[in-house]
Amino acid sequence: MAEATHFFPRDFLWGTASAGYQYEGNSVNTDFWKWEQGEGHIAQGHKSGRACDWWEGRRWQEDFDRASADGHNALRLSVEWSRVEPTPARWDEDALDHYRGMLKGLRDCGLTPMVTLHHFANPLWVADRNAWETGEVVALFERYVRKVVSALGEHVSLWCTINEPNVFTFFGWAAGLWPPGKKDIRLALRVAQNVVKAHAAAYHAIHELRPQARVGLALHTRPAEPAHPGSGLDEWAARTQFNIFSGLFPDAVRTGMLRQLFGRPVSVPEAKGTMDYFGLNYYTADVVRFDLTHPGELFGRRSFPPGAEVDDAKINALYPPGFYSSLQWARQFDLPIYVTENGIGDAADRMRPRYLITHLRQLWRAVNFNWKVRGYFHWSLVDNFEWERGWTHRFGLYALDTDTLVRTPRRSAQLYAEICKSNSLSSDIVARYAPELLETMFPG
Repeated sequence: MAEATHFFPRDFLWGTASAGYQYEGNSVNTDFWKWEQGEGHIAQGHKSGRACDWWEGRRWQEDFDRASADGHNALRLSVEWSRVEPTPARWDEDALDHYRGMLKGLRDCGLTPMVTLHHFANPLWVADRNAWETGEVVALFERYVRKVVSALGEHVSLWCTINEPNVFTFFGWAAGLWPPGKKDIRLALRVAQNVVKAHAAAYHAIHELRPQARVGLALHTRPAEPAHPGSGLDEWAARTQFNIFSGLFPDAVRTGMLRQLFGRPVSVPEAKGTMDYFGLNYYTADVVRFDLTHPGELFGRRSFPPGAEVDDAKINALYPPGFYSSLQWARQFDLPIYVTENGIGDAADRMRPRYLITHLRQLWRAVNFNWKVRGYFHWSLVDNFEWERGWTHRFGLYALDTDTLVRTPRRSAQLYAEICKSNSLSSDIVARYAPELLETMFPG
């Protein structure tokens, strides 16, 4: 075996990502909490309940301590709109104090915060007004953002306006898997316009209040490769799926024009240039075959890359080349890149060490080519409530007992800690955590 060490830049951010609804618990004033109560909406009838107990039990402190002890120097979290503004224009100062305490706690632990302002869940009153559909949300979201940034801005330099706008729009208004549970592609495209406008309004508001802040989006990128390279139909189907799902929002923010499936692009000039960094969420990739029987998927039948290991929920596969190609694609925006989410659902922690090592090897390749990658946030620190999959999909470096809320480190937590503390990925680390990878990663 060849002995080698892949070093990362000295100021590289290493951390984990989290979300308010999935971690805080008892977010009863949201559309997703109401959705949970409906029959058949969540796998096995699971409920989020106390989640990771970051709100009532304030167990964020012990998790921040864990992250710090494991060598992390950053953490991504979100503010829940429903807690800050439980009813229209009524602000909960105690909730803002809670978030202020969390941000101070992060700083005390040596963790740089990245704060997301919208991570899927909406206040009930916003949902009841269909605000994302009507466009009323643009002004409402800007008002909320101004309040949060005015209250917390001194503690935060990295802001993410909206998490995975493509997933939020598609699951809620096209696939019907999340609230409001609609299946209307034209309505979904209208919502997409309002998401872009809301992001733009938030971006400009943040910079007005905190000119030195860096503001972006967390963009879910899912590469699509043609099943038969050279086949015009397969290539068209793969390209179309990628452009609509992964490319729609970043392209709109770069150009000020939002593509449409039908008709001419929609002009959103206020959105042009409203990203200071590219937030990249990557989990898996697809192989796409043209198929006339799949009009709902733009005539592309998707499958995982041949031979790729698949996770517990059968929705993600271990495919590091897709991560590299996503980073390569993000380079075209000529912005600093933060990997805002990357991980695998693996309760047994069987795949996760291989997933971490092989994906961080691709990340190192990008850094080694002097691409502007500034940080990596693994999803996630602790097992958390995974939306329609409930507690069936476990992403945590730490396992969570949902009855006792006891956290137990998985082996991958130790692996990630060694990487963070050394700011490197070495042949020695690979030999101890995933020796089956040595021959391909460090031949010799």
